[in-house]
Amino acid sequence: MADLTQIEAAVRDVPDFPKPGILFKDITPVLADPTLFKGCMELLAETAGGQKIDKVVGIDARGFIFAAGVAQNLDAGFVPVRKAGKLPWTTHKMAYTLEYGESVVEIHQDAVKPGEKILLVDDLLATGGTAAAAIKLLRALEADIVAVSFLIELEALNGREKLGIEPVCSLLKY
Repeated sequence: MADLTQIEAAVRDVPDFPKPGILFKDITPVLADPTLFKGCMELLAETAGGQKIDKVVGIDARGFIFAAGVAQNLDAGFVPVRKAGKLPWTTHKMAYTLEYGESVVEIHQDAVKPGEKILLVDDLLATGGTAAAAIKLLRALEADIVAVSFLIELEALNGREKLGIEPVCSLLKY
């Protein structure tokens, strides 16, 4: 299995993307390497702390990449939290604030049953708005959120503070 040092070495810094002054953490080299990609799934699955997980919930869109693999590792179902208007069934919606406006995420109203054990997974924790909205959606469905896990956390943005939940697990912190 790949270790965190190998995974971190493969994350590429892209300056001034998507706009000047931003240092983007590009995970595509990690995804392209089967050993590193598999290692991410295994390490993220470990954040469940050995608990039986019913569903792994992934946040649109890169969170899907990781959450689906983690679900397979945990022998759990996969549930997407999507941007508004992308799910075909009846949904619960949650608005959240972005740097320059507002956005909405949705989950199918029957995606999670009350009391089901959930591991919420995304690729990146930045300001925390999207993850906090996903947590509110899961709480509205009376889910038992076991942990919230990320491949990368940008600590200077203090996104963890917005989540209002423990444990929050990040494999890589910058």
